[in-house]
Amino acid sequence: MNFLRGVMGGQSAGPQTSGAETVQKLCDRVASSTLLDDRRDAVRALKALSKKYRLEVGSQAMEHLVNVLQTDRSDSEIIGYALDTLCNLISNEVEEEEPEENAQKTNSDDLAGQFAEIFIKQQENLTLLLSLLEEFDFHVRWPAVKLLTALLKNQGQQVQQIILVSPMGVSRMMDLLADSREVIRNDGLLLLQQLTKANAAIQKIVAFENAFERLLDIITEEGMSDGGIVVEDCLLLLLNLMKNNSSNQNFFKEGSYIQRMKPWFEVAEDNSGWSAQKVTNLHLMLQLVRVLVSPVNPPGATSSCQKSAFQCGLLQQLCTILMATGVPADILTETINTVSEVIRGSQVNQDYFASVNAPSNPPRPAIVVLLMSMVNERQPFVLRCAVLYCFQCFLYKNQKGQAEIVTTLLPATIDANSISAGQLLCGGLFSTDSLSNWCAAVALAHALQDNSLQKEQLLRVQLATSLGNPPVSLLQQCTNILSQGDKINRRGSKVQTRVGLLMLLSTWMTNCPIAVTHFLHNQTNVPFLTAQISENLGEEEQLVQGLCALLLGICIYYNENSLENYTKEKLKQLIEKRIGKEIFIEKLAYISKHELYSRAGQKPQPSYNSPEQMLFDHEFTKLVKELEVLITKAVQKSSEDEKKEEEVKKSLEQHDSIVNQYKELIREQDMQLNELKKQVTTLTNQNEQSQTTITQQTSQIQQLRDQYNLLKVQGKPLESQHHIHNEAAQINGIQPKADAEEIGRLQEEIEKLKKQHDQLEGQLAEKESVIDKLRTNQTTGNAAEVCTDAAGEQTQLCKPIAVGEAASGDNDSASASMKISELESRLAALDDENQKLKDQVQLLTDEQKTLNQQLASTNSTVAILETDKRKLQQEVTESKKEQDDLLVLLADQDQKIFGFKNKLKELGEPVEDEDDLESADQEDDDDDELS
Repeated sequence: MNFLRGVMGGQSAGPQTSGAETVQKLCDRVASSTLLDDRRDAVRALKALSKKYRLEVGSQAMEHLVNVLQTDRSDSEIIGYALDTLCNLISNEVEEEEPEENAQKTNSDDLAGQFAEIFIKQQENLTLLLSLLEEFDFHVRWPAVKLLTALLKNQGQQVQQIILVSPMGVSRMMDLLADSREVIRNDGLLLLQQLTKANAAIQKIVAFENAFERLLDIITEEGMSDGGIVVEDCLLLLLNLMKNNSSNQNFFKEGSYIQRMKPWFEVAEDNSGWSAQKVTNLHLMLQLVRVLVSPVNPPGATSSCQKSAFQCGLLQQLCTILMATGVPADILTETINTVSEVIRGSQVNQDYFASVNAPSNPPRPAIVVLLMSMVNERQPFVLRCAVLYCFQCFLYKNQKGQAEIVTTLLPATIDANSISAGQLLCGGLFSTDSLSNWCAAVALAHALQDNSLQKEQLLRVQLATSLGNPPVSLLQQCTNILSQGDKINRRGSKVQTRVGLLMLLSTWMTNCPIAVTHFLHNQTNVPFLTAQISENLGEEEQLVQGLCALLLGICIYYNENSLENYTKEKLKQLIEKRIGKEIFIEKLAYISKHELYSRAGQKPQPSYNSPEQMLFDHEFTKLVKELEVLITKAVQKSSEDEKKEEEVKKSLEQHDSIVNQYKELIREQDMQLNELKKQVTTLTNQNEQSQTTITQQTSQIQQLRDQYNLLKVQGKPLESQHHIHNEAAQINGIQPKADAEEIGRLQEEIEKLKKQHDQLEGQLAEKESVIDKLRTNQTTGNAAEVCTDAAGEQTQLCKPIAVGEAASGDNDSASASMKISELESRLAALDDENQKLKDQVQLLTDEQKTLNQQLASTNSTVAILETDKRKLQQEVTESKKEQDDLLVLLADQDQKIFGFKNKLKELGEPVEDEDDLESADQEDDDDDELS
């Protein structure tokens, strides 16, 4: 213990030992002491020496400190000392009192990197450190967080890979955000910042560990934009998670977290006194919005985030900041850039932005207010660049907005009492400030981008140059400024003005032959361009020469030969005589070789360090890339090649027209064939239904016949006829309504007759009982018998009388005879009624025959349908033969076209294969349908 006191600063009577010896003795004590208190004191002493004798402690004690972490987990105090010591060794911090800070910092970084590499060489050490994060003790958890942060700073990629394969590694770090102790939570934010740098896999894991929810909760608890450094750390971590990570961006949007960003931008009316921390926080919040709607993101993801920003009111809130007063310049600039990317390519957002007005008297559109700042040379450079970017994004894929801007330049819509966007652009285009010239030219070029209608409309714009002089067109005024600026000064800022005007003219005349004709109509324009290209000028002027070559090439490529003096052929002859084709192409190629060209082509937003570097626009670089190849080929072509090309094109057009006619014919026949197929299908279905109905009716009729024959044998013809009639009425689905009503009426009559028949049979039975009684009462033994067969016919009436009867019984015999005669008359009546019933049965038989006739007519209808079906099938076969003949003709035409295209290729002409591919695809589809 006396030794430790000497190390910690106490008095020692013996000789002074060196730092290395002291560290060695302390390491021996940590390794050999059996008492925990001795080891704890030794580790505490190493902690005290770890900053002053960093190299000695790191090289000798690191292994012992790791062993302490493994063996003394139960004692949080010694674990805390060991972690603090390791953190001092691996951290890059340098004490302020140390002299020669730069050299010390370099040495510190080297030592920290070496010690971090030694520590993570054994992956078990990092796994052990991750397990210590689960300890709730403050003296263990906090130094463990700081040590992990230091390891990530020095050996980030290696540590990230180890954490990825460690079970629950990221989850343990995410638990730090839920710690109630702010120190651990805040250092946990710094740890996660280092962990998520440049590693998409860890970023996704952290995001799916509910990081967005926790971070947004912390931002809200800390006061959002008015919060402190903790809000800044949360925003930096959110930027790490979502920048260049489309998966996390989509997860953020799908989780409805964009809606929770709206309160961040609720700025009070009194915007005075913005603190530096608030400016930093709001700047990071705006960057987070830009990450979600960045043009480099997948188009679908960007458009969905833009839609969500409008629906939740975030865009409206940003526009409020945009038009507010007292906002710091850097926040205003970043807000303009953010609004730009929120509306870029989104028609709904662009329409809303067009409707925003500044709170002025009278109210002015926000676009006009922003353009006023862009053409004002007293405004900051970055702010003017932001306004230009906002205007470009407003017009991007927005033909409605382009039309509104061009309309403000037309004579019929100019209002002398108000300032319009078109007036500001013209004012900037012709001002003395070269940056205003360039910005206005680029802005006006975006109003014409990919919009032939507005290019033609802009030709109507007339400008009043001075009193007494007639107005000139905007196109002519631009060329006048080009030529005058060239005479006045060829150096410095005027290069920027001429570059801007040449970009405007090139965009204007591209794919607009009418504008080319107007340009060539001025006799001084072509000589000016050729003079510019042919001169030997300095390096600064080479870019202007290249743009002049581009403009002259556009006049050749989009020339309709409407002016006799400036046809395509004459312009090419002029180039060959005055400049030379090789020199012309060399000058043209200089544009894409310029160092600022590639920089402008990287992203849409103009980002330059100084105004002098603003020479190229992003959209213009894409236009140059497209036109350079076309113009080079157009200039190198000879007149003979052009004639051959024209002939081949005409021939191809003729063949294309023939092919189109055949295609149209095939299309019509294909439609007819499809209709015939539908008819055949319909008739086939009807035929199948009819066959099914006939089969069912045939089987049921056969069953009824069998039932009828059976009942007839059994002696019940009436009931069988009634049953057959009911069944026939059920199956006869093809009888008209009148027949069905008639059958119903007959059924009712049969029921009545049946009831009458039953009554007669009852009466007959009563009479027969009376006859039986009479027979029993006869004393003479005479009997009367009435015999009737099964069909109801009476055969005979026998009346035998006994021979030995007395004379006294004559009266009784006479009365009996009278009764018998009465019964015979009644029997005759019954026979009549039975005959009537037979007639009814005959009527029902006739109705059955009628039904059979209707069935036969149905069969004949089915036969007719079968015949129609065969005719249709024959027509389909003939149509197929006609299709085959047409396909043979098409194959011959394709062979001719292929031959002409080969001739074009031999002549060195480009042949586009898209039409051929479409034709082949269409013919394949036709063959499939025909088959």
